[in-house]
Amino acid sequence: MQLEKIISISGKPGLFKLVSQLKNGFIVEDISTKKKTSISNSSQVSLLDNIAMFTFDKEVPLFEVFENVAKNYDYKATISHKSSGDELREFMSASLPNYDLERVYESDIKKLAQWYNLLHKAGYITPESFVKPEAPAEEKAEEAKGTEEATEKKPVAKKVPAKKTEKAEATEEKPAKKPVAKKTTKKED
Repeated sequence: MQLEKIISISGKPGLFKLVSQLKNGFIVEDISTKKKTSISNSSQVSLLDNIAMFTFDKEVPLFEVFENVAKNYDYKATISHKSSGDELREFMSASLPNYDLERVYESDIKKLAQWYNLLHKAGYITPESFVKPEAPAEEKAEEAKGTEEATEKKPVAKKVPAKKTEKAEATEEKPAKKPVAKKTTKKED
């Protein structure tokens, strides 16, 4: 999916696309208005690529949920994030049937619907956006070979000690300096 650089910034409405990195921050572009702005490193930023929704057995990446929503709504806009709680729960059940009712809050579902609609309006939600690029033929052959080798026992490589550098050898050859013993004199009574 072409959404790897889409972020949410805490305190700012909407979604943004990372454009470039600065010395002390980032340049981002609002996906709706295409207006560029800079943000500091101290901004609370969440990559949509790193967000997941809870199900009873695993965490599902947000983009897989977006894909389910897109398929359910025929790649068109979905319900409003301002819909009633019952409508939002019904929407979520259709999009991710086994979602965890206790750990996925109504506010999470509202964000999902709002972000999906923002991405759809900006042109990011299309059938082509969810197609995963195919691996080159060489990688496919290596993957097949890797599964065959996984059943065979692989030899363990021996660790070879690293060669010493000239400086390390020079420091080892020098004898350690012995501490000088202090002479003590007896005081006569």
